[in-house]
Amino acid sequence: MPDDKSIVILEKPSMEDAVEAVKSALSRRRTLIIAGNCWVDYHGRARSSLNPGERVIMIKEDGSVLVHRPRGYEPVNWQPPGCIFHPDLEGGIFFLKAVRRKPREILQIFFDRIYFLAAMDLVDEGKFSLYASEEDMQKAIIIQPSLIEEGLKPITYEKKVEPGFIDVYGIDKDGRMVVIEIKRRTAGREAILQLSRYVDSLKSMLNRDIRGILVAPKIARGAQKMLTTLGLEFKRLDPKKCAEIIERRKSKSLEDYY
Repeated sequence: MPDDKSIVILEKPSMEDAVEAVKSALSRRRTLIIAGNCWVDYHGRARSSLNPGERVIMIKEDGSVLVHRPRGYEPVNWQPPGCIFHPDLEGGIFFLKAVRRKPREILQIFFDRIYFLAAMDLVDEGKFSLYASEEDMQKAIIIQPSLIEEGLKPITYEKKVEPGFIDVYGIDKDGRMVVIEIKRRTAGREAILQLSRYVDSLKSMLNRDIRGILVAPKIARGAQKMLTTLGLEFKRLDPKKCAEIIERRKSKSLEDYY
């Protein structure tokens, strides 16, 4: 793990000192955090500009850069890994150009005041485990219905029926209505009865055959017999896979925006 000697911290540095610290950190592929008053210009797959404001800039050892406002968890501007950086000083303004070659993109950040600058070597070999909530599983099914089965077309979610709210309501490839009940953990007797109530409620309203599918990582011992008796189905779905789909959608949305 890094010790204190591997960390450089500058409070309210001069622009000259800031440029030298950034150049040194970038040459050594260190992680950089810069807080100050800045404005941003981007052009590449789109074009954007960000007026002056106080923000936090993060540059990671892989060449990615993120511009964060004081509120919100998503960056207002960003560049993916692999950027080439060009820091310099001109007319008392410290500017940092991050260039991505393929596709050609340029992000330029201009500082007229820097309050804090830190450069450090970070070591991270920890395993990351990604989990999802029932809401995330619901979103993933809406985004990618084939998680349940090919040809499934969701119509709505959180559909109100007399016993409660149906997680996902849709139609299968053969035109049959489908009710999906989602559970984040092992699904048991109560989840099966809940799904059965939803199916019965819709059958009485629509006077047609309704498929009921229980979606969960696994079902409790003996639950399959109960499902079969009630004419219901089970689909195994890993919450981790759902979380990955949500994250890919978020990343794609950001890339499409920029």
